Amino acid sequence: MNSKQKPEEFNSYPSEAWEEFVLTPRNGVELARDHVPSLLEPATQSDLSGYWLYLLLTSPVAILFLTLLDSSIISTAIPRITHEFHSTLDIGWYGAAYQLANACMQPLVGKLYTYYPTKTLFLSFFTIFEIGSLVCGLALTSEALILGRLIAGIGAAGVVNGLLAIIAGTVPMAKRPTVVGLGLGIGQIGMMLGPLLGGILTERTTWRWCFFINLPAGAVFASPLLFAKVPEQFDKPADQPIMDFILHKVDLPGLASFIPAAVMFLLFLHYGGNQFPWFSPTVVGLLFGSLCAFTVFLWAEVRKGADAILPLRMIRQQIVWCSCLVMAFSVATTFCTTYFLPIYFQAVMGASPIMSGIYLLPNILSQLAGAVASGVLGNVAAGALLIIGCGLISSYSPTSSQTSWIWYQTILGLGRGVGMQIPIIALQNTLPEKDISIGTSFMMFGHTMGGAISLSFAQTIFTNSLRELVPLYAPSVDPNGVISAGATRDGLVLVDSGGDVAGVLRAVCESVDRVFFMTTGAAFAAFCFAWGIGWKDVREGKGDGGLRKEGADG
Repeated sequence: MNSKQKPEEFNSYPSEAWEEFVLTPRNGVELARDHVPSLLEPATQSDLSGYWLYLLLTSPVAILFLTLLDSSIISTAIPRITHEFHSTLDIGWYGAAYQLANACMQPLVGKLYTYYPTKTLFLSFFTIFEIGSLVCGLALTSEALILGRLIAGIGAAGVVNGLLAIIAGTVPMAKRPTVVGLGLGIGQIGMMLGPLLGGILTERTTWRWCFFINLPAGAVFASPLLFAKVPEQFDKPADQPIMDFILHKVDLPGLASFIPAAVMFLLFLHYGGNQFPWFSPTVVGLLFGSLCAFTVFLWAEVRKGADAILPLRMIRQQIVWCSCLVMAFSVATTFCTTYFLPIYFQAVMGASPIMSGIYLLPNILSQLAGAVASGVLGNVAAGALLIIGCGLISSYSPTSSQTSWIWYQTILGLGRGVGMQIPIIALQNTLPEKDISIGTSFMMFGHTMGGAISLSFAQTIFTNSLRELVPLYAPSVDPNGVISAGATRDGLVLVDSGGDVAGVLRAVCESVDRVFFMTTGAAFAAFCFAWGIGWKDVREGKGDGGLRKEGADG
């Protein structure tokens, strides 16, 4: 067969799409399957339309809403959780475990959807997510809760990819950007509403219902998909043995080196200055082991070439790595503020979980407005708003006024809303069609890893700061007692027997402020890398000299 001749099994795809693809020395059909979701458009679309199409899409969009809701609903429940488990040291892990599992699964998930039925995979991943939610709800220890978050993160990793695959198989290309934007937008609303709903459930029932709610809601949302026939975007192998897939299609050396590197680095941040001194053999060994594993990972990626988890040809493009870093640092500000603002409101200001969620509304609503205004405000403007917003909330004190709660969060949320959208828009309007899927996966990888690392780092800052500041402001109080009491006002009052409640609250407040100092630094990094995304107007079109040309040159 000629090196550029279209194989028979791809006759259902337009010739011009195939001809755009440059075959490598390895099997052309195998390579095409790896990239076909973002490259080849089926010649015949699904015959679904109208009511039936909307009904089919409603189910996966609702499931995405639920999984993103789960990523943030725990934030306002964390003070109660730490009070029950005496686990202030584990605050970062409740979010980092979810994000780490999600990140590690991303490379594998993309290939799974290329070779196996979309509906089966989507429902399988969602079932794993539901199992993780059940484990979290039944957890009797902090360790069990973290395990449940890991399981839920694995399941959530396949939901976004599955939604995009379902849309690709059912929606014509011309309407696809609108449907994708609408679906992801509805999902983001779930992430924004999570803290408010978490506060209501925690106060009116128990924090466990932040996880139990996923079970009945998930059953309702998944039911339409169980009985629906989901069209595939392209023909998939009728029988793909799982072991053959793992051995030949998965970057095993990359996964085997990356996962230990990430886990050891997070443990380094978690243990350093907490359970062990920074220069103890355990902490130094974790850092050294992480660096060694990461070195092996880079070596494996170079050898793997196009099949690597992080293809080097993508990393070399300025638009890709800048978008990835902007997303990672923007997510760092999002998760750290979402997890630690409720600690400020509940522990320092004495707010209930519900009021804590209400106090976050300026942040939530302005983030939604920022997402809508992302086409008006530029990427650099988003970074500037993030810096200002993070800097302002780092000035919160036990006597801060309600006006400062509202306006500082409004500025922060506006910057977050714009900053989360710009990298996605830039990649979609810059990369060639065949690279959009890979570039998006790369950016989502940065998204999840940014959340995992930043939460672990924030946890280390918070607990180390408490150990430093509690003896300074409340000399009669044991800092370890404050840490084990949990991040609620009731817990802090109970642990204080020397009348230094005000000093303890000041120490907690300044510790939270130090976390926000870190987010200010992350916002500044996002601002700097945003300059590398580009300035051209995407309304000029993908092929008319807009961002696409600039990104290709980068």
